[in-house]
Amino acid sequence: MPTAIVTGASRGLGLELTRALVARGRRVVVDSRDHDALGRAWSGVHGVVTVAGDIADPAHRLALVEAAGRDIDLVVNNASILGPSPLPPLAEYPLQELRRVFEVNVLGPLGLIQLAVPWLSPGARILDITSDAAVEAYEGWGGYGSSKAALEQLTSVLAAERPDLSIYTVDPGDMRTQMHQDAFPGEDISDRPLPEESIPGLLELIEGDLPSGRYRARDLPLRAAA
Repeated sequence: MPTAIVTGASRGLGLELTRALVARGRRVVVDSRDHDALGRAWSGVHGVVTVAGDIADPAHRLALVEAAGRDIDLVVNNASILGPSPLPPLAEYPLQELRRVFEVNVLGPLGLIQLAVPWLSPGARILDITSDAAVEAYEGWGGYGSSKAALEQLTSVLAAERPDLSIYTVDPGDMRTQMHQDAFPGEDISDRPLPEESIPGLLELIEGDLPSGRYRARDLPLRAAA
């Protein structure tokens, strides 16, 4: 059976996307750095294989691909980290923390793709989850935003190199998630949309026929209906 890999699937966007894929009869290999949260989310759920670990760890990336097997038709690089909270200005950003952000948000996804490519089925799809912070300059977002900008460039080059695959960067928009709360400690973020509102757009990329490129998830259902 064709298999999807979705990273960062114990909560938020990754959790909701995996639920949608399972509802469509997909087999999905998922991960999270939080072993307990991963177990709570997916214990006993048919069609979901859990592999706890850190996407920055090469051995963990290999374990994900091995768990998926030889017929991978979808890779979703959703796992990422914000970096220090409260968000520091770049002039004071701890470089060791910045290295960690790039290890998880840039090198981890590319490393997973490199391992998965030999086992991708014809026409397979890769979705790299990005952010408007990759293209807009927001105070305090230099570490996270620059890592997502790097991920976007890697994704664009990969799409140019592999026209046989459908390769996307997709911005899900602001969401009511733990990461977003960490970015605004002590603030009320209840006005942000839930992650579920971005899922129809992701499914449009996964199941539709859009060309490789950069998309905003919440624009896609409107585009499809037009």
